[in-house]
Amino acid sequence: MTPNHIESDLNPTDTIINEPTGTEYTVGEIEHSSRIVKSVTPYYTADWYIKWIASAIVLVAVMCRSVEEIPKIYDVMLSFVGCLGWGVVGYLWHDRALILLNGVLTVVLGISILRWLAG
Repeated sequence: MTPNHIESDLNPTDTIINEPTGTEYTVGEIEHSSRIVKSVTPYYTADWYIKWIASAIVLVAVMCRSVEEIPKIYDVMLSFVGCLGWGVVGYLWHDRALILLNGVLTVVLGISILRWLAG
């Protein structure tokens, strides 16, 4: 079973109770609702791990950027790795916007790293 599909043994008229609020929904209501938010990305696949790790790396890079005592190269290197990860996710998802944005950012940050290495 994939996470985006409800098991086949459930009937559209079966009731599912949302425990925290006590609100009741039928299986059919959940499947066809525009007011119930459902995740569209699968969980625990390679792209799921890459996107979360890359997001964490980008957040650490931004934190490095906000502390003046940390050399700029840490921000640049972490941003490079994070953007590279998101570029891979864009490729896996066939998402041209993610590929373009993170591809350009990876090249720009890569050039910055090479300039730093060249001294």
